[in-house]
Amino acid sequence: MPNMDDLILEPQGELTLQRPALSDATNMFGDVYGGWVTSQMVLAAEMRAAQIARGRIATVSVGTMQFMSPVLVGTVLSFYTRVVDQGHSSARLLVEAWGRCPNGSDLRKVTETEVVLVAIDQAGHIRRLPRDE
Repeated sequence: MPNMDDLILEPQGELTLQRPALSDATNMFGDVYGGWVTSQMVLAAEMRAAQIARGRIATVSVGTMQFMSPVLVGTVLSFYTRVVDQGHSSARLLVEAWGRCPNGSDLRKVTETEVVLVAIDQAGHIRRLPRDE
């Protein structure tokens, strides 16, 4: 059985979005605002779900999040997505946010959440997801 200290955390899923955390996304303490990180996570989930749906999608829910460390200005955030479940019209994705320090070192997991999205048509009605045959 592996020792927990020997395990190395690595991103899980497909790299879907990368963005630098800039100074316009900071809170009153100079750290990157958690709401900005959350919005980028939802954007990554929407990008991946739109590929799956081959078209328009809508976010249904965003799960809880716990931040493991503050995000400093200049941190390059990478958002990884993984399909957890897929139904007839919706998909549930796990989104992980990983940050690399401004000096290029110290890759660390910042947070994760699950996002549920649904495929919709041009009128905004729920539609079936396409199936690969």
